[in-house]
This record gives sequence, C-alpha cells and structure tokens, in this order.
Amino acid sequence: MRGEDSLRILVPTEGESLPLMDINTCETEAPELWDYVFVVDRRTQRNPGQVQRQRQFLEELENQGFRYKAMEDQEKEFFGIRADNRMFDRYWRLTETEDTVPRGELSRPTSIRATNRIRIVDFVLNSKMAAGDTLQDLVKDGVFEAGFPLHKGEEHLKKKWARWRSMFQRQPISDIRDYFGEKVALYFAWLGWYTYMLVPAAVIGLIVFLSGFSQFEASQISKEICKAHDIYMCPRGDHNRRFQRLSDTCAYAKLTHLFDNEGTVLFAIFMALWATVFLELWKRERARVVLQWELYGWDEDQEEMALGLISCPDHQPQLHQHSYLRSTVILLLSLLMICLMIGMAHVLVVYRVLAAALFNSALPFLGEQVTTAVVVSGALVHYVIILIMTKINKYVALKLCDFEKPRTFSERESKFTIKFFTLQFFAHFSSLIYIAFILGRINGHPGKTVRLAGLWKLEECHLSGCMMDLFVQMAIIMGLKQTLSNCVEYLKPWLAHKCRSLRAPSQDPELGHWQRNYRLNPVYTFSLFNEFMEMMIQYGFTTIFVAAFPLAPLLALFSNLVEIRLDAIKMVRLQRRLVPRKAKDIGTWLQVLEIIGVLAVIANGMVIAFTSEFIPRVVYKYRYGPCRRGAQSEVDCFTGYVNHSLSVFYTKDFQDPAKIEGWENVTECRYRDYFSAQDSNFSEQQWFLLAIRLAFLILFEHVALCIKLIAAWFVPDVPQSVKNEVLKKKYQRLEEKSCSPKSTDV
Repeated sequence: MRGEDSLRILVPTEGESLPLMDINTCETEAPELWDYVFVVDRRTQRNPGQVQRQRQFLEELENQGFRYKAMEDQEKEFFGIRADNRMFDRYWRLTETEDTVPRGELSRPTSIRATNRIRIVDFVLNSKMAAGDTLQDLVKDGVFEAGFPLHKGEEHLKKKWARWRSMFQRQPISDIRDYFGEKVALYFAWLGWYTYMLVPAAVIGLIVFLSGFSQFEASQISKEICKAHDIYMCPRGDHNRRFQRLSDTCAYAKLTHLFDNEGTVLFAIFMALWATVFLELWKRERARVVLQWELYGWDEDQEEMALGLISCPDHQPQLHQHSYLRSTVILLLSLLMICLMIGMAHVLVVYRVLAAALFNSALPFLGEQVTTAVVVSGALVHYVIILIMTKINKYVALKLCDFEKPRTFSERESKFTIKFFTLQFFAHFSSLIYIAFILGRINGHPGKTVRLAGLWKLEECHLSGCMMDLFVQMAIIMGLKQTLSNCVEYLKPWLAHKCRSLRAPSQDPELGHWQRNYRLNPVYTFSLFNEFMEMMIQYGFTTIFVAAFPLAPLLALFSNLVEIRLDAIKMVRLQRRLVPRKAKDIGTWLQVLEIIGVLAVIANGMVIAFTSEFIPRVVYKYRYGPCRRGAQSEVDCFTGYVNHSLSVFYTKDFQDPAKIEGWENVTECRYRDYFSAQDSNFSEQQWFLLAIRLAFLILFEHVALCIKLIAAWFVPDVPQSVKNEVLKKKYQRLEEKSCSPKSTDV
C-alpha cells in the first residue's frame, strides 16, 4: 500500500476549484482529493495475468505524472488516482482562446474547474497506454471492476435542485454546469425551456378538447346518430355476426367529437407554429448561456486534439475519411432494420385479427366491447414490443457505428444518435401510422372482404371512426411511457442503491467515501444520451398526430415536471458521478427536433385530411347539405350528414346471409364509405371527396411550412445583444493588439 504523506494540497471549497499549481506554503496538511477511483475485486487477484496487467497500468500512470493510493476492505481493493497539476497547466496553454479577455501573464488562472479536471483525467485514462490497454478495456476484461470520478461538493445541489419539493423552482443551471459540465447543464436547460414552452400548448390543447364538451349534446351529427334506431350497420368482423343499430354507438360518437372537431385544424396549425417558435427561442437562449460560459467560439475539434496531445505528446489527429462501401452497407442494413420495424406493425395487425376471434370465443361477456378490448390490448402489446425493440435497436445502432469507424467520440455520438433515433421512430410510430392511414381501408366492403390467410377478416375501424382508435392508441402508449416508464426509471436505481448500501461503510472517512461512491449505480457513456432520446420520443408524440390527441402537450407538461427532478435525483443521489463533457449546443438533437417539426406538419395534415371527419363534413355542408345555397336559421347545416356518409349494402348479397343473426328482418345495412349500392364501386362523392382531401393536404402543408419558415426568419437564432457582445470583444482584442508596442512599426 502506497502513501503520499509528503504532498500538501489545499482543500477546495464547495465549488471544487482545485489548485492549478502545487502550493507548498501550507504549514498543515489537508486531506487529499482524488480525481478518480479504481475498484478491484480481490478474487481477481488470484489470476497472475490480471495482477500483472493491473500493476503495469498503474506504473504507466505513474510515468505520466499520476499518483495513486491503495486502500482495501474485506472484499474490494480501492485505488485513488490523482493527476499531476502540470497536465492541467498544459491543457490551459493548448486550449487558450480569445473568447474572454486578452491573455497575458496576469490572466493565467490559478485554479482549474473540477469538471475540466475530471474530463481530462478520464480522457487520459481511456487513451491507449504503452501496453495498448485503456481503462475501459481493463474494466471489460475484469482487471478492474469499476473506475469512476468521486462525488464531492454536491450538497448544495441536493438542497436546491435534486429533491421533489423543488419541482416548481427554477433550476440552478450554473451550479449544474459547475458540477456536471456543460453538456449535462445544456440538457437540463433545454428540458426546462421545453417544459416552460409546453404551457401555452397544453392550455390551448385543453381548450380545444374541452370545447367539444360545449357541443357534447348540441352536435347535430351526434343527435342523428343517437336517434338512428332504424339504421342497421353491417357486421364488421367474424366475431360480430349480427346487425348493430347505429344508435348503439351514441356514446362513442359524442366522445369522438371531443377531439375531432373544427378546432383540431386550428390547433394542428398552431402546433406547427409552436414547434418552430420553440426551436428558435431555444437557439436564442442557448446563445445567451454559451456566451455567459465563455464558450461561444469554442471549437470541439481543437478540444479533442488538445486532449490527445496531453495524453500522448506524439498524438496525431485522425483525418476525415469516407468510404462509399461502408456507407452503402450501413444504408442497406438500416433499411433492413426499418423494414423489420414496419414488419412489427404487421405483427400487430395479425395480433388484432386473431385477438378479435379469440376474445369473441373465450370472453363472450365482452359482447359489443370486443373491438375496444382488441384496441386496448393491441396498444399494450405495442408498448411491450417498444421495450424489446429499444434494446435491439440500441445494439444494432452501436454495431453500425463501430462498423462505420467514426473519427472522434463526438462524431460517434452524432452518428449513433441518427441511427438509433431512426430505428426508435419506426418502432414507436409504425402502429400509429397503420391505424391512422391503413386501418379499415384495405379490408374491402361487405360481401367482398379481404381475409388474412383466407381465414380471418381484417380488422376495421370503430363504428365511430378511426380517430377513436388512434386516440386510444396514443393515450395508452403515451400514458404508459410517462407513468410506468418513469416509475421504473426511478424505482430500479433506487432499489438497487438501497440493496448495495445495506452494508455500513468503513470507519475511515476516506475509504468510507470511496465505498459510498462505489455502491451508487454505475453510469455509462450514453447515460445522458438515453435521457435525450426519451425526451425526443416524447416530443414526437407531442407534435406528430397531435391532431388526434390534443391532450398530448398537457401530458408532456406533467411528465416533464417530474422528469426534471427524477433525472436530478438519479444523477446526484443514486448514480456515480457522470464524466463531464464540454459542449456549446445539444448537437445532433437540434436537427432531430427540426425533422420532427416537419414530420408533424405532414402527419397532422394527413390525419385531418384522411382520418378525421373534418373534410367530409365541410364538403357536405357546402355541396350536399341544406346550407349549400346559403345558411338557413331554421335548419342545421349538418342535417342529413349521417345518412349521406353511410353506404348501402343489400343483405341478400352476403355470401352466406343465414349465418348472420336477424338477417331475415333486415333488407339493407349501412357501412362507412362512399360506394355505389348497385355495383359496389366508388361513387361520384368518393372521387370528389378524394380530390378535396388531396387539395386540403397540399394547402395545409404549404401554409404550415410557410408559417414555420416565416417564424424562423422573424425570430433570429442569436440575440442582437449576444452578437454585439461578441463584436465588442473582437474589437477590444484588435484595439489592444494595435496599441501593443510590439505591433508598432519601426
């Protein structure tokens, strides 16, 4: 066991600014602060090869200026690692920029941020040593059980931030940056801004939803459905072999009107504008924060090269390369995975068809609620598939990134982000796309239905329309994602930490501190990435298909209020300290947000045009209804719409009408579509309606995208105050250079 008793180091304050240069004027010795801790399972000491690699790694660290101290308990051996301060002096010289003030001898800092110190040490430890090993390699091979930086000075974050009672308080972004680094601070700054901007969207979405209540009883369409006792609907599946009165769907018709009304179109356009304004205002907020942190001109490539030179004086930067062969292989494999995701949607189709037949035979008490049970159970199955495919998608995305051989860690993270998000997008939204645009449109019509494997009839939409199915699917998946997933996200590390903390720590203060950090939950390279991905999927649910679920922003708002504190508690109280990362923006996630905004415009336009009843209602009002020649005060403009929107099918044309209960008393039944009763071909109304749907889709998308472009132009990405501050600093540097004696002409 080694001791370092001859070194004197000042103990930093809570902010953890550590001395850049050794200070030898102290008369009393203070407790030493360690940058990193390695943990060794003593059982591995029985393997001579493991012990040899461990000693060789520690010796190489000593040669690079590191010092270490070993301590042990009954099961583990701990090594505290501390880097030579000259390493950080070299980092300062290599990364010196002109962003803050002109550099001179007096501007040289006397301390280095703990976040920078940990980041530099972590980079060196995970760079290849002379023997070719990195810390990650040694942990993977079992030479070390773990390696992590220590929590120190987090008490103020526990009191101000990482607790549930602080849910409605402002986040201390500067303190988060001082402890976890810029990347984590930017994540919480973005999440806080996103939550703040959700307030108007949630309020307007709730108003749109509640506005349906004002017409809950007054809607002419609902009134006609509730009074349609003499209209019989055709059997919709093999599980329901009887005619059903249209009036039996009265309650569902009223519920559908809550989210399928005229306000839906305006809300969809508003959300397109909201998404653009949110992004533009975030860019402005980010610019202010980055300028305050003196990172406005920070260069990531320069940072990577500087760290490489600190780790190895002979370091050479990796050059940019591109392989068309690798790109082609990755593209083909990605398309194969996307096809698999789409195939999972077809699995759900098969499940819903088989579940309908099973529920009808095994659960006869469900009666007319078989369709509802199938929709709900299908959503639950989809949620389970999402959980399974998330693990598979992450593995595939990592393998694709390794095959692509990215140049730097940041480039690897960016490529991984694109691949993983693409796969996750199809995993989450494939079933919603099927319900919104395919369900009920490929199953034929009564008397000539499309069957799966020639046996089971394909599922149809609910009698009240496909918007009800889409609403239920989104409500269940988003509800489970925001409740069950958050509970698991918190309870799993909390219970694991409690179990690991049952054994009391050592009486030695230093060893006890190391043990408490070791017993926290481990963190990984992409721990923060997982939080970003969770929020991006939620953002997709909040904007894409919001026309079918106007309560999505409200659910997201409540979820984010919990998510901020949940993530804070995990990072500060339940997990080992994240290795700080330097950043001046949220990286590729900004492009992901912009792509989601464009997809939201397209998806919502298609939902309004093809899934909702908005277009058929408008066409009927102005072309076929009683108001086509002008409004009439004594007649509602939608009078007769229900009868107009239902096609007629003569029961004698069923292939085997005797199998349908009550067929002898019903001569004709109705179904939702615009077919001719004589030849079962599309009627003139269907072709006219299709043309109007396409025209509306084109008009809606162009108007919404133009609004987005105008909003993006109207709101500058960078505030003028930030531009002026940068301009002043540039002028100040030029002025000082021009006045410098060295710059005067001889």
